Amino acid sequence: MTNYNKKSQSNRSLAGKAGRIMAWVIAIILAFVLILAGLLLLWSPGKPKPFVDQDGNPLAGSISEKIRVDINGVQQGMFIKSKDATRPVLFFLHGGMPEYWLTQNYPTGLEDIFTVVWWEHRGAGLSYSADIPPETMTVEQLVADTLEVTNYLRKRFGQDKIYLMGHSGGSFIGMLAAAQAPELYHAYIGVAQMAYQLESERLAYEYALEQFAANGDRRMLQKLEDTPVTGKDPLPVGWLSLRDAAIYSLGIGTMRDMKSVITGIFLPSWQFREYTLGEKLNLWRGKFFSQNILRDKMFATDLTAQVTELDIPVHFFHGGFDYTVSYPEAKSYIEKLKAPIRGFYTFEQSAHSPMFEEPEKMHKILLEDVLAGTNSLADSK
Repeated sequence: MTNYNKKSQSNRSLAGKAGRIMAWVIAIILAFVLILAGLLLLWSPGKPKPFVDQDGNPLAGSISEKIRVDINGVQQGMFIKSKDATRPVLFFLHGGMPEYWLTQNYPTGLEDIFTVVWWEHRGAGLSYSADIPPETMTVEQLVADTLEVTNYLRKRFGQDKIYLMGHSGGSFIGMLAAAQAPELYHAYIGVAQMAYQLESERLAYEYALEQFAANGDRRMLQKLEDTPVTGKDPLPVGWLSLRDAAIYSLGIGTMRDMKSVITGIFLPSWQFREYTLGEKLNLWRGKFFSQNILRDKMFATDLTAQVTELDIPVHFFHGGFDYTVSYPEAKSYIEKLKAPIRGFYTFEQSAHSPMFEEPEKMHKILLEDVLAGTNSLADSK
């Protein structure tokens, strides 16, 4: 056998061995994916956890359900939770993505004092569908949907008025809904209340610059300096891509102790047992679908100029470390807002989510001020 033939045979042997190794690698990866998918399916029964008494039996008078209702022609989902379904209804409007699933690790206890409705709006989470026309994803439509859900809840629970709570992006919709139909609500509660988000983004950017300069992170500082935020529309694409990593690492994102979107939001969302696996996929599909469409309009609107007066009590709850939505902007807003009762409440240990970070303090305010129709616990001016 010539050297050429020996070399050719050796090459074929090596190629065959490499092919077999590659086939094994692919098989192992596929097996891992199938096992992971199987585990996720087992961990995703999609059934709401009931409230039980000390003997493990369903708690009498309680409600724990996941439903879908036709709202303005679109099936929209919500979780309804209460230890006593006769209690006042608290209608919760989520921010950039639905938030009920966070209660698995960060219980709010709101169901102890309210019948809490965690609605997942058109195009988000339980309400996501690829069939929803993008042109219906407007601020005006979400306000109309909010009012329609409100009326559904009023009728279902036999309550003439309910309480409306909006968080972050939900606070934008909530203010507009409360201004349009105040007669439907006892009070409005804004958690991390939006005011003028373009200015809020500029303040977050300036704070991040200061902090990364102070801690010597030259790499992140350079990236931020390359994409300046001026408070004008539109926001730089570079800032939007850096924003989450920057603010989470500084403890000014969703929660003070949440340092990463991946470990704090993405991975835990797959562990939530009250979603099916398909609903978990839709949680993330809906986030990018609805947020990308709505963000520019919401960020560019100065809510302080659009809603200057509410005919119902208004309470703003805001984390002192919140730079996702500006603390000083929200405080300035309520000082100018005309309302029969106003209260601004600082949560000193919180960033963007006081209901998850300081639930006991929120309970006290809700019980002693919001339900009582006063502002005795509000920050002193």
